[in-house]
Amino acid sequence: MRKYQVEITKIAGSDIQEIFQYILRDNKKAAIKWVEEIERQIDRLENFPMRCPIIPEAQELEEKYRHLIYGNYRTIFRIEESKVIIMRVIHGARLLDLRIFER
Repeated sequence: MRKYQVEITKIAGSDIQEIFQYILRDNKKAAIKWVEEIERQIDRLENFPMRCPIIPEAQELEEKYRHLIYGNYRTIFRIEESKVIIMRVIHGARLLDLRIFER
């Protein structure tokens, strides 16, 4: 079984921290559960990241980005050879700014 190295960009790490803090203001238990599940999903990308669907916005991009969905949040990533790079973690209702994918 092929294993991928999973990397989280600085901005994706900040996204996770900001969302955690936002949820924490109202419900500590829910915030902890949310971050544990996001981390679990990200860790599982070591195996079979291609199982995740390509994002709808991919039509406008040259690269194919994929996403995981948990509750109202999307974890957006791309695959480069043997790496999975987590690009953003955003609320699903938020419009995706395609400039974040520019090189």
